[in-house]
Amino acid sequence: MISRAAVMLMSAGAERLGLADVDPDNSPRRDLDEARRLITALAGLVTSSAEYLGAHAGPLRDGLQSLQKAFREASAVPDAPGQGPGEKYTGPVH
Repeated sequence: MISRAAVMLMSAGAERLGLADVDPDNSPRRDLDEARRLITALAGLVTSSAEYLGAHAGPLRDGLQSLQKAFREASAVPDAPGQGPGEKYTGPVH
């Protein structure tokens, strides 16, 4: 159930970053404020439940980090290291 919830948050975060569209920069679904919330929720879930995720922990962490990097690239004014979405749980993402 935890993995399912994490995948749902990850998919929603990717959609809000516009990654489901050919041109993410012009996606009608892009909403960086909502993406920030979803990525932060995903980071909290993955970090706090890592011991229960077993073999799924690594791929979920990798997916989370990819979303964090995509958010940083999509932001007109990138957050300072450690201040991006979910970074209070995961540490700085570069």
